[in-house]
Amino acid sequence: MALLHSFESSGNYLFRNRSWLPVFLFVPAAAVVWFTDVSGYDTLWHSAVVALAVLVSFAGFVVRAIAIGTTPAGTSGRNTTEGQVAEQLNTGGIYSVIRHPLYLGNYLMWIGIVIFTFNIYFVIIVSLAFWLYYERIMFAEERFLERKFGEAYLEWSLTAPAFIPSFKNYRKSPMRFSFKSVLRREYSGLLATVIGFAFIDNLRWYFLTHTFEPLRTVNIILIITIVVVLILRTLKHNTRLLNEQGRS
Repeated sequence: MALLHSFESSGNYLFRNRSWLPVFLFVPAAAVVWFTDVSGYDTLWHSAVVALAVLVSFAGFVVRAIAIGTTPAGTSGRNTTEGQVAEQLNTGGIYSVIRHPLYLGNYLMWIGIVIFTFNIYFVIIVSLAFWLYYERIMFAEERFLERKFGEAYLEWSLTAPAFIPSFKNYRKSPMRFSFKSVLRREYSGLLATVIGFAFIDNLRWYFLTHTFEPLRTVNIILIITIVVVLILRTLKHNTRLLNEQGRS
């Protein structure tokens, strides 16, 4: 098989199974937390790293929310686990400054959790692994878009970078931002992020004290998040309150 077809085939496979990657990070994360000594951090430095981790993850959520909230139904921004979906090319708004904003959002959300391990080597390793993993996915997605939209896709790809935003060619999105779309589609990502932070924090606390305290702040935040997610999931599957015409 030619490398071109091999990259595309592996990219499509990784695309269909991309939701499993964060799960596999929990095992090495546990080992990293065990071997990372945080006793030398003073309170200010510790707080700064925690704040950085949370802000990076929050930035990733914001990037994803902007993309989701301005994406109409049937565009290149609404791919599914079954395969690529695109009835029209999505090139306005955030898609005019970056071709893969959802993947950038994923990276920031994940790497914020990784920063929370206080291990710079783990941050570098996960960043490299993310790039190798998602490079194939982006390649397969762009091959699909190139075949479907031809010259229109090629012109867009010349002005919008793949992963690092460039705002010089920004064009306003034809779709207004929909908070309902974000509530309907992003609750699972939010929950996964909070679970990641809670997992690392509880693990570190256990390694340091050999105890588990269920009412620590991070666990209260997790419980609140779970309640909110259950409410949103119920509204999504049992009512039409979060539905909006022209949105996926």
